[in-house]
Amino acid sequence: MTLVELQRCYSAGSITLRASGRCSELVIFVPFARFRGATRAESGPAGRRPARKSAGTGAGGTAAAPTDTWSRLPRVRSARRGLPSLRAAGRSGGKGLPVRVVVLGAGFGGLELSTRLSEVLGDELEVTLVDRAEGFVFGFSKLDVMFGRTTPDAVLHRYDGLVAPRVRFVRAEITAIDPAARRVETTAGALTGDVLVVALGADVDPAGTPGLLEGGWEFYSEQGAFAARDVLADFPGGRVVVGVCGTPFKCPPAPSETALLVHDLLARTGRRAQSEIHLAMPLPVPVPPSPPGSAALLEAFAERGIEFHPSKLVTGLDPVRSVALLSDVDDGTPGEMAYDLFLGVPKHHVPAVVAESGLAEDGWIPVDSLTLETRFPGVYAVGDVTSVGTPKAGVFAEGQAAIVADRIIAAARGADGPRYGGAGVCYFELGGDQVAGVEVTFLQGQAPIGTYNPPSAEIAARKGDFGTSRIRRWFGREWSAY
Repeated sequence: MTLVELQRCYSAGSITLRASGRCSELVIFVPFARFRGATRAESGPAGRRPARKSAGTGAGGTAAAPTDTWSRLPRVRSARRGLPSLRAAGRSGGKGLPVRVVVLGAGFGGLELSTRLSEVLGDELEVTLVDRAEGFVFGFSKLDVMFGRTTPDAVLHRYDGLVAPRVRFVRAEITAIDPAARRVETTAGALTGDVLVVALGADVDPAGTPGLLEGGWEFYSEQGAFAARDVLADFPGGRVVVGVCGTPFKCPPAPSETALLVHDLLARTGRRAQSEIHLAMPLPVPVPPSPPGSAALLEAFAERGIEFHPSKLVTGLDPVRSVALLSDVDDGTPGEMAYDLFLGVPKHHVPAVVAESGLAEDGWIPVDSLTLETRFPGVYAVGDVTSVGTPKAGVFAEGQAAIVADRIIAAARGADGPRYGGAGVCYFELGGDQVAGVEVTFLQGQAPIGTYNPPSAEIAARKGDFGTSRIRRWFGREWSAY
């Protein structure tokens, strides 16, 4: 075994050094749990294209978590603290041996992680970024297309325009993940890293709700939101129901935004007088981490005649009767709600390849809430694919990725890295071109701390800069959402 091979093995955690300096091989068998992923199916009534994972984060740019994660941030013990062997892996006989980092998923988390590592470490590392999509789309851009503000091509940021040096983008389907070996199989070949970061987000599963494909429209995938644009344009008026079909789901404000934007569209086109708008959510208020934000949304609903149905989960649709089937999340009481147009937030789950890898437990990847480490040495997970306890939102994935990048950088230099603080900001629309914001921090063992910023020109400008600054940073070009 050469010195380089020895260093790679030690970095991988497959050997341990005894006090005498001799080496002995340690083989660890990790039983892989296999889960049956939901069948991929078309995203709406017969003839529509299948839904796929968005490179963004949700219909509104931020995302939600199940009710019980609003108040508590879990802590999962990682397999070992930090990556103390990375400095050894990155040096050999005085010559630079680049640290190999494989990043799965080019959404908020993958893009920020790759860019940050490239900026700081440069030639000290090799980053391979893998995603099956052509490009990145902000979650809020889906709503912009859905309501006719822009076009699909205008909101697509193609990955061939990435500007970070030392980052190799591979467009491929990921077919298998071996976290113990930090090895990934893709349709473009196999990849192995000193560090593996899983940032694959959450897939939407419209087929997981009976009747949704046949009787409604989901708007959380790119295809679904883009298809809903034409549906809304042709809708003559009637009873519109916006409903949530499962938890956790991305972007807690997005269903509320959608109901308000439906109102604006129908009012602008002279169809509001003959229409009703209903919003059914499995939450007691629209945005639980922010009571003032929820109050502002409820006030906006009341002003516009939008009926809010709290704590109601849509369990299915009856396409023949055009009825949504409901369940009260508090006591299980069933109910029904008639509709002429149903716009649904579909169920979410980890990508099938993650479920099959053994990384997921109880549906999501558990991580140390302060370091984002999984139980596998050298393997991190960030963003929607995790059960870290923050909302499933791009801004949180980005913040987590920055911490992981800084921990990798620190480990490569033999230092301790920072810890994740759970902070993020969410911008949401209140209708009438008004934009508000919530700054929220999720601390371990504490209720979330949120600050509500009421609608103003300044908050609207901040939302615009949120998108502009990311595209400038990741793709090196100027872009404006509006």
